[in-house]
Amino acid sequence: MAKAAKKKPKPRRSLFWWIGAAPYLALKWLWRGLLVLLAVSVLWIALYAVINPPTTIYMLQESKRLDGINREWRSFEDISPHMPRAIVAAEDANFCTHWGFDMDAIRDALEAGGKRGASTLSQQTVKNVFLWHGRNYMRKAMEAGLTPIMEAIWSKRRILEVYMNVAEFDEGVFGVAAAAPWYFGVDAKDLTARQAAALAAVLPNPKARSAKRPTPFLQRRARQITSGAETIRQDGRSACFEG
Repeated sequence: MAKAAKKKPKPRRSLFWWIGAAPYLALKWLWRGLLVLLAVSVLWIALYAVINPPTTIYMLQESKRLDGINREWRSFEDISPHMPRAIVAAEDANFCTHWGFDMDAIRDALEAGGKRGASTLSQQTVKNVFLWHGRNYMRKAMEAGLTPIMEAIWSKRRILEVYMNVAEFDEGVFGVAAAAPWYFGVDAKDLTARQAAALAAVLPNPKARSAKRPTPFLQRRARQITSGAETIRQDGRSACFEG
């Protein structure tokens, strides 16, 4: 019987070989890392399409700072229909027609010299659920990458449901189910159009605005939101989450 051929030992790499190969190896592992990160992100987003987020980075930070937060999850069906319309009217009137980014709003913001925001509800949901608060390029880049993935996996109704449950409406008060009794002493499903507009007017600056002590600006803003909510109901721009 012929003896099995001995495997040739692998040649030892010289220091010069490793130096020359370093850029290629670094790029190779970078791509592998990015693919792993992408796979984890897709799985995480897909999981939250059917499982309610138990908490967020910002909630954990605020809970530690305030020694607890006020939060209660509520399904879309158990929230007053006035609330999602008010939030869309206040934050993202074209929510049903874009794919995560409102290009018209972005152009308007650029023309205004960055003095007005252009973040959609989808982008805000990604920031609130998967990322952290604060202005930096890394977070914005990750937000831009995750938003179209979430839009592809989640329904518009699910995006809005999660947003309504993780948005902060007062210091340490997260979600509509906690905000409705906190401000008005009513259940989330019983919010009136006026009350829903007042809650939406608090966004996106709940630490400086309060529906308990509405300033003249906040009162005007709430009236505008009430009108806008009725407009998007009539012209069909709320169909993607009310159908």
